Parts: sequence; C-alpha cells; structure tokens
Amino acid sequence: MELIDRVAERDTLDRFLAAVRAGESQALVLSGEAGVGKTALLDYLTGQAAGCRLVRIAGVQSEMELPFAALHQLCAPMLDRLQGLPVPQRDAVRIAFGMSSGPAPDLFLIGLGVLSLLSEAAEEQPLLCVVDDEQWLDRASAQVLGFAARRLVAESVGIVFAVRVPSSELTGLAELRIEGLEDADARALLDSALTGPMDAGVREQILAETRGNPLALLELPRGLTRQLLAGGFGIPGADRLSGGIDESFRQRVHAFPEQTRRLLLIAAAEPLGDPATDRAHHHQLILARVTGRAAVRPHRSTAQIGRHNLAASLQLGSRSQ
Repeated sequence: MELIDRVAERDTLDRFLAAVRAGESQALVLSGEAGVGKTALLDYLTGQAAGCRLVRIAGVQSEMELPFAALHQLCAPMLDRLQGLPVPQRDAVRIAFGMSSGPAPDLFLIGLGVLSLLSEAAEEQPLLCVVDDEQWLDRASAQVLGFAARRLVAESVGIVFAVRVPSSELTGLAELRIEGLEDADARALLDSALTGPMDAGVREQILAETRGNPLALLELPRGLTRQLLAGGFGIPGADRLSGGIDESFRQRVHAFPEQTRRLLLIAAAEPLGDPATDRAHHHQLILARVTGRAAVRPHRSTAQIGRHNLAASLQLGSRSQ
C-alpha cells in the first residue's frame, strides 16, 4: 500500500538511516494506535535501506510467554559471530537460546552479549533491526532489546520499534508519535476503498469516527451495506464505530467452520508469513478468506500485514477465553 502524506515521518526515517550509514548508531520508537500506519512506515524504512544489513521481526501473541523467543528470532541470522564475543557474554547468550546447558544466565550479561553481537554484525555493513508489534514481545526479549538500544554509540546499528503504547522497556529512547491522516488525505484514502456511491453524511460520520486511521478508513466501509453507504440514514451504533474493525474481523472468523478457524489459528501463529515458503502461501490463502482479499505470493502489503495482525489477535484471543 503506497503511503499517503507522512512527509515529516518519512523525513525523520531518512535522517535516521543517513546517521546509521554515517556510523552513528540510532534507536527510535514509532508509537500509535492499531492501524494508524506504523507498519507502512517500517515498510518505507526497509525499502530505503539499500546497503544495510536488514533484520526484521514482529511480536507474536502466542510467543509472549516464551522467554527470549523474539530475541532469538532477531539474533538468529548473526549467531555465526558468537565466537567473537567475550566468553561470559557468549556463554550467557548460548544458554538463553538453548544452544548449551548451564545455570540461568544473568540478564545483564545477555544484554551485553546481544549488544556485542549487533556491533560485530555491523562491522561489514550498517545493520538495521526492525521490531514491529513490540507490545507482543516476550518480556525478556523486550528488556534485552531496550537495554541494547540505549547503549548503542558508534556501531552503525539502527534499531526501530513499532508499538501501540511504549512499554517501560523502551524508556529513554527517542519516540515518533504516528497520528491519523490529515483530513484531505483521509478523504482520498476513503474514496479509494469505495466500490459505490456514499452519502455525504455517512462519509462525514466515518471520517469523524475513524480520526484518520488508515486501516479503519479501508476496512469500515466493507462492513456496511450499499444501502447504508448511499442511503444517508446514518450508521447504526456509530458510537462504537471506532471498534468496528475488530468486530468486523471477529464476525468473519466466527462465521467459519471449526476446522477453518483451527487453520486460521495456525496461520495467526506464523510470525513472519514469509511468502517464499509454500506453508506461508497456504497461510495467505486462509487469511484471504477472512480479510476478503486475494492471497498474493510475491509479497505481503502493509494492509495485508495489518489485517493479519488483527485477525491473529482476535483468533488467539477467542481461543484463550
């Protein structure tokens, strides 16, 4: 999905990357409500990161109770550099990741080990680490990543977190608050999602209730009939319109047979949705039934990622009740 507006935010990210390329380590937190466009900005950032080594992960609700799960996912591509770490740090990281046995290591040593590992990985080329949905990281990973991000100095390492509300683990890091779209841009995005006429009063009501939230602007019209959109009678339950995205996905999920919901649960637990694998494409086919969008093998758009995260959270949440 092409970014609409976000000029100031893109400028901030461009300067962030320029500093990393110049040898200045950077850490940044993108914060904002669900669907506001944080993942779209991460997509923009990674698309501009030519010449950098890129590692990107996303928090997964089903792994929140697994200590160091997210940290392992982030560090996995760099573990070949473990031998270059000081022995206490190396041993702490290896034990935390289940690569060797021993007493539970001190969290401080694990943090130092990860910091050293990031520095080692950035020796050949600048390193960009992107962490989406930080609110769903296991706490141990969040603590270690926050620890490392606060201690980066001149290692050509950039770490960017996207989160709804910054956690205490991210205290002290620079924050870029992502707000809803400006009125003109919100109207343009809403128009792009319409397949038929819309009454002026209904349009104004949707714009007011969604407050420029891009995902809400794209999804809410899909939950309304053509008659409601064009009739000008207002939207029933408008005071709950801001929660309509969750409800829209919840209704679609619950309408499926049990076997389909079980498959959706499996797809929701997939942390990457890597389209290079047949398994991920199978997950895309399942999610396509829920989101009402065609599954695409070449890449996942920002809108697809946003829908995946919402469908995942609703399905996982319903299973835990």
